Amino acid sequence: MKRILFIAVAMVLALSANAQGRNTGMGGSDGDYQSLSERVFKLEKKTDAFNVYFNYAAAFQELFTEDDAFSKFTNKQARIEIKGNLTDKISYRWRHRLNKNNTAMGTDNFAKATDILMVGYQFNDKWSIQGGKMCQNHGGFEFDENPMYIYQYSDMVDYMDNFMAGVNLCFKPVPNHEFDINITNSYNDGFGDYYGNSAFFGKDNKLEHYYASKHPLTYIFLWAGNMFDGMLQTRWSYSLQNQGEDANDHKLCLGQQVVLPNFQWYIDYMGEWDDIDRLGIASADGASYLAKQGAGFFSGVTYHSLITKANWQFAPQWNLMLKGCYETASVADVAEFDGYRKSLLWMANLEYYPDKSQDFRVFLSYVGRHYAFSDKVKTYGFEDYNTNRLELGFMFRIKAF
Repeated sequence: MKRILFIAVAMVLALSANAQGRNTGMGGSDGDYQSLSERVFKLEKKTDAFNVYFNYAAAFQELFTEDDAFSKFTNKQARIEIKGNLTDKISYRWRHRLNKNNTAMGTDNFAKATDILMVGYQFNDKWSIQGGKMCQNHGGFEFDENPMYIYQYSDMVDYMDNFMAGVNLCFKPVPNHEFDINITNSYNDGFGDYYGNSAFFGKDNKLEHYYASKHPLTYIFLWAGNMFDGMLQTRWSYSLQNQGEDANDHKLCLGQQVVLPNFQWYIDYMGEWDDIDRLGIASADGASYLAKQGAGFFSGVTYHSLITKANWQFAPQWNLMLKGCYETASVADVAEFDGYRKSLLWMANLEYYPDKSQDFRVFLSYVGRHYAFSDKVKTYGFEDYNTNRLELGFMFRIKAF
C-alpha cells in the first residue's frame, strides 16, 4: 500500500503545477496598491505576468525579563517576492528571505531562505494544481497570515517547520468553498539531520529507537469556506506527517473568522499528537532530564493551542489589534512531564497607515508572555517566568512593479 501511494504521489509531482498559492494570507492575494513603477516612473501596468514585492519590517525593541531589560534595533522581516499569471492558466511565485541561511538542504535541495518557488496550472474554474516549494496548507488564520504581519506567533506555529517541496491539488465545487489536498516532504533535509542519532524516551519509560522512513511525506486535507457574503470564513485541516518508520504525527487545525467592514476576529484551535517530538518544545525544555536517561527527544508528545485575534479599524487609517494565546505541552507516558507546561500570550498593537495607496504601517506593539510549569518538573529546576516586549517600528510591503 505504501509503495502504491508513493508511486501515485510521484506521478502527481511530475505534473506542471496556480502558483501564486492557495495560502491567500501568505501574500497569495494582494490589495489594490500603487506600485513604485506607476508612482515614480508613471508606467501604466497592462499585464499581471510580472509583480515584484519587497517585504520589510524593522523595529526598536525593549525586552524585559524577570531581572533585567535589553534594548536593540532589529530587522524583523526582509523578503523579496516575484509572482504573476503568464496566461489565464499558468502562474508562478517565488519568495525568498534575505536574512536566512542560503545553504541548500539535502532532501529538497532548497535553501531554508527560500519560502516559496512554485508554478501552477488552472485546469478550469473548479480544478487547479500547484507544485514546487510551498507553504504547507494547514488550517487556521494565524498560520495563513503573511509572516511580515505577525508581531508574535503562538508557540506552536513558531516552532513548526512548514515550507516544503510538494504539490497541492485544489477543488472549488462552488466559488465560496475550496478543498485542498496538499502532499509535501516532511523534512527539508532528513530524519538524521533533524534528530541525529538520538534515542527517544517516553513510552513505558524506556528508551526507543526510530529510523528514517522510505516515504517521509506529509498529507494535509484543507477546507476553506466563505459564507454569508464573506462575513464568516473557515480554514479547517487535518494532517498526517510521517516522521520515520512507525512514527507519525497528527495535526488538527480549526480556524474560523468573522469579517465585518471595520472589525475582524478569528479563533484558531490547533492540536498536535507526535509519536516522536517534532515541534521540539518539550524536548528542549526537558533536555537535561533526557540526557540523564540517555535520550535526546521525547516520544508521545501532545501540544494544544487556542489562539484569538481581533482587528478594529476604529478611525480612518488606524487599526487596533488585540491577540491572546493559551497553550499546553505534555508527555503523557512520562509521569513527571504529563501536563508539565502551560503558556499564555497577550498582545496589543496600535497601527497607523499614513498613505492609503501603500501597504505601509507604523506600529507600537506590546507583547507579554507567561510560562507556568507543573510542580513535578519544578523538582528538576523548572521555574515559572514572564517576558515582556515593547516595539516601535514599521512594516512595508513595497509593490515595486
